[in-house]
Amino acid sequence: MLSTSSAPIIEATLPVVGEHLETISDVFYRTMLGENPELLNLFSRSAQATGEQRSALSGAVAAYAAHLIGAGPSPAAFEHIVERIAQRHCALGIRPEQYTMVGRYLLGAVGTVLGDAVTPAVAAAWDEVYWLFAARLIGREARIYAEAGVDGADPWRDYTVISRIAEAHDTVSFVLVPADGRPAPDFHPGQYVTVNAELPGAGRQLRQYSLSQAATGGTLRITVRRVRGTGGAPDGIVSGHLHDHVRAGDGLRLSRPYGDLTLTSGPDPLLLISAGVGVTPMAAILEHVARTQPTREVTTVHADRSPDRHPLRADMTGHGARLRSYRSVFFYETATTEPGTFAGRIDTDRIPLHPDAEIYLCGPAPFMQAVRAGLHRRGVADERIRYEVFGSEQWRPALDTTAALV
Repeated sequence: MLSTSSAPIIEATLPVVGEHLETISDVFYRTMLGENPELLNLFSRSAQATGEQRSALSGAVAAYAAHLIGAGPSPAAFEHIVERIAQRHCALGIRPEQYTMVGRYLLGAVGTVLGDAVTPAVAAAWDEVYWLFAARLIGREARIYAEAGVDGADPWRDYTVISRIAEAHDTVSFVLVPADGRPAPDFHPGQYVTVNAELPGAGRQLRQYSLSQAATGGTLRITVRRVRGTGGAPDGIVSGHLHDHVRAGDGLRLSRPYGDLTLTSGPDPLLLISAGVGVTPMAAILEHVARTQPTREVTTVHADRSPDRHPLRADMTGHGARLRSYRSVFFYETATTEPGTFAGRIDTDRIPLHPDAEIYLCGPAPFMQAVRAGLHRRGVADERIRYEVFGSEQWRPALDTTAALV
């Protein structure tokens, strides 16, 4: 809990911090990465270029501050936020000692942007917020590492690509086995791994990719769409490297599987909604259900630009055929006369919706926002919706000290 001396200070200053969050984030990352360029290995350069990554951490800390004074997410909602961040940090191999440096630069950025308004008392209050948040994450990450049997100082394992499969336009799958001959790790459908890629002339870069098949005990499969930059953003350098240079017989370094978009084992109907390469965790979930709960009712909904860009469609059709009750609906931006498809962007009013369905979402942030809003309009409670955002999840406190996912 926040101390009684800090609570009124945070309540008074949170609107100002929220108003200047973008500038604080920019100063924080620019200063930290400028003085410690080796940290560029941890962050997506395309996400840095678009500004997506810059606001993620500072927004989460500000949302935590709102939570501490009773103006942010509910305790249950914030547990979900902490779990998602901790899982992502473990997939990146984040260590406790790194929090000290991050805290120094983040609080330094607050002082730089807000200037004389940051009195010693204000600085101490925000330092307390940061370390309460950091301690919560460090504790959870230690437990996740222990549960995974991972030495956090060396979280990587070598794999060999045994197969490369063209799945759709600009999308390929890589099937991998551990190079040491031991079994691949077990995992929950919906989880992801981090690829630790050494790029010629560009150093190390880390990217996370969902596992796109159920656990078999023998192999892991990731499905990668080439990221093509738009609006001045650069192309994805890791996806481009994997597409252009990685073939059967090549090696990759991977983390253990992590992530909290994991399937429940209950009997309720499932609704799996995806867009683009967000179909990957849905493919793993559907395969697992087909193997272990063939009587469970499942509906899949997928949105893409065109049928030729729809990854893993044949796989999912095959998995669905093993279920007693299965329905699929597709939305393509290009017109098609194929049965079960609709032209245009996803329309949540056309999604078949069982009143007791458990709903899983994965795709770009604007897609997620639109679908969640549409499901809410149709009366779906938020606790029935689980999601995975491809990219950095953004939390920002509003000026009235509320916090919302954006």
